[in-house]
Amino acid sequence: MKKTLIPRSRIRRTRTQERGITMLLVAVAMVAIIGMAALSIDVITLYLAREEAQHSADSAAVGAAKVLSVSGITGDPTNVSGNWGHICGPDNGTNGLATRVAKAIATQNAVGGAVPTTINVTYSAGSASSTAGTSDCTSLNGTAFGINPVVTVQIIRTGVPNFFSRIWGNAGTSLSATASAEAFNSSNSASAGTSGNIIPVQPRCVKPWVIPNLDPLNPGNPPGCGTNCLPFVGSTTGQIQNPGISLNGAGATGVIGETFWLVPDCQHGNPNNCGPLGPPQANYSSSSFNPGPPNLLSLPGQVGTPVTAIPSCSGGDPYEDAIEGCDDPTNYRCGVPLANAVDLTKHNPGVNSITSAVQCLIHQTDATNITSSSGQDYLNTSGSFGAPSAYPFQILAGTSNPLGVGLAGTPITSSISIVSLPIYDQTAVPNPPGNSTTAVTFIGFLQVFINAVDVNGNRSVTVLNVTGCGNGANPTGAPVTGSSPVPVRLITPP
Repeated sequence: MKKTLIPRSRIRRTRTQERGITMLLVAVAMVAIIGMAALSIDVITLYLAREEAQHSADSAAVGAAKVLSVSGITGDPTNVSGNWGHICGPDNGTNGLATRVAKAIATQNAVGGAVPTTINVTYSAGSASSTAGTSDCTSLNGTAFGINPVVTVQIIRTGVPNFFSRIWGNAGTSLSATASAEAFNSSNSASAGTSGNIIPVQPRCVKPWVIPNLDPLNPGNPPGCGTNCLPFVGSTTGQIQNPGISLNGAGATGVIGETFWLVPDCQHGNPNNCGPLGPPQANYSSSSFNPGPPNLLSLPGQVGTPVTAIPSCSGGDPYEDAIEGCDDPTNYRCGVPLANAVDLTKHNPGVNSITSAVQCLIHQTDATNITSSSGQDYLNTSGSFGAPSAYPFQILAGTSNPLGVGLAGTPITSSISIVSLPIYDQTAVPNPPGNSTTAVTFIGFLQVFINAVDVNGNRSVTVLNVTGCGNGANPTGAPVTGSSPVPVRLITPP
């Protein structure tokens, strides 16, 4: 028997050494794997926290911009009323409505498991801007702020927890996110850096109440102006003709805040043979007509399909459904000559369909009560119903608010009583023939708050915003869409 060339003892020693090296390599690999896993967890944690910070900044910026939109501040493009400070506030924004909304939204969104450490809200408009890092509006108040104000929100979160890097003494990481949102008003956009072209808007929800371009409360109106009242917007430029903000329902210092009646262009008390009152006009007056001035005759829009957002209380033909819900926005293309129409055949069903539809929309329970709320939301006033006496205008919830009776009397930032109405160029169709469908050109939108409706379909409204887009001479590009005639859009990050 031959002897083994390599002694067994040596083989055993070699195998033992190899096992030792393998264990060492496994140990080193485990350290590397655990380290990579720890690094991955920390990176993911920071990534998620950064995403949360960006979401918080986006939501806060959009929320504040919605306040800019519904506040009517874009209807005061030269800041003639000096109300810009009420939006972002003196005292570094602590009293500003939009700033308070931005900070409230930001604190509702946790970043890395906690509320943001710092929330900076700043504003810019035209060439002016508020102080960097603060919300001080002293540089904006009393100056022309431009047509499209922008709010920027910066979220800073310090001490974001790191699960494993604490081993090396890192107590947390700081991160930040920034977002800007714009309240876009197309009025006079041709002179705001768009090379002479007006950018049209297209609200997603429009009521089929077509109103002429006549401002019943413009202080420059001649007595009993009727068909000669001054316009809401310039028919070619889209520029607001009575810029500014008025209190107590008057138009002395601007169109925003004007309170007047929208009147069906139809004779009262004759629902089966309802002929038109006359040509498009404001401040219609007659011994047999109530209410009197200030008022504005409105026409029924041509309602198509589909009609959307119809509430459960709806009932009637598509015209009534469109009042209770939303008509197709393509029926109200702004700035396109003779692109849409009014349908005067809708006079024949009688004005009571308007009353029923508005009561369903705003939850008003008593159409005989036009001096106080009977369930619908209402504007906070110190005098006449529907005439706000302080800016920014404050909306209070009614007892029939869909969110519950417990909300009644408390301030709210949005309401179903806020609606958008198309403005048409009545000079192109001075007197649409009765009982017909007539093409018209929409040249702007009015955003109003419905205070109440009476038994004859007359609606008391307060102007919250106005925007113009011209009559087809120079609008350009796709319209900017949104829930309001002054749509809100996030402009950063791209």
